[in-house]
Amino acid sequence: MSSRRTSAVWAASEQPQQPVIDVLLPTSGRLAELATVLAGLAAQDDPPFRVIVSDQSDDHAMSVEPAVQAMLRVLQAQGRQPQVLRHLPRRGIAEHRAFLLEQATAPLVLFLDDDVWLEPGTIGMLHEAIERLDCGVVGAAQQGLSYLDDVRPREQEPFFPWTDGVQPERLRKDSPGTERWTLHNAANLSHIAARTELPEQGWLPYRVAWLAGCVLYRRQALVEVGGFDFWEQLPPNHGGEDVAAQWKVMERFGGAGVLPSGAVHLEAPTTIPDRSADAAEAVFAHETAG
Repeated sequence: MSSRRTSAVWAASEQPQQPVIDVLLPTSGRLAELATVLAGLAAQDDPPFRVIVSDQSDDHAMSVEPAVQAMLRVLQAQGRQPQVLRHLPRRGIAEHRAFLLEQATAPLVLFLDDDVWLEPGTIGMLHEAIERLDCGVVGAAQQGLSYLDDVRPREQEPFFPWTDGVQPERLRKDSPGTERWTLHNAANLSHIAARTELPEQGWLPYRVAWLAGCVLYRRQALVEVGGFDFWEQLPPNHGGEDVAAQWKVMERFGGAGVLPSGAVHLEAPTTIPDRSADAAEAVFAHETAG
């Protein structure tokens, strides 16, 4: 039986299933994009998941935006237990992610950006992948579909599947392997998927430099390496917080990207234009200091 309650029982009194995944969704001032993201979540099936939205908008527009509220009502009717929290003042995206992680109780947490639509079945695929691979983090790298006609063979060269299981891997800015970041540019993964024969399970794990937009962690693994608590070391204007957290998890528990990726980047303007500080550089600076 699917964990997603259908319209036949939306009005019935029925307890939702215990969530296996908490979907953690930070947002700020993106109403149309947020409604699209929530609609993508409403099309997902198993495993059972809960949706937690943390809003850092300057106003309360989300509370009266019809499209956003309609999608929240759909998720509620489906048994996804959506919560919307206000979290101000802004202290940077790492602190925002740390706050969301504190709200989570499920064994898995999916950090989903507020400009990423998920193809139906994506959450189920990521769940299957992290369980079969027995690693700390997996992800579906966001694809910019405006680039489907922009084929970039050089950027796709670092693609390398995990063939004998996922192993822990230490990555830093100067490490071999960081060149894999180009795999997630434009629509590179879509082009790789189109020419790759997938195994019977329907997905293929591959080596990554890091992932962004749609990242599934074992919550305990992320907590054990400190989560995003390094936010206190950073000024509010920073980026790379996902890199720092993932490198810590990957070093102890391993990590992988999953092909194909059903995560679509909405290609909206960023809400973090000033990323003057690099979180990964700050977090790992002590390794080379002195």
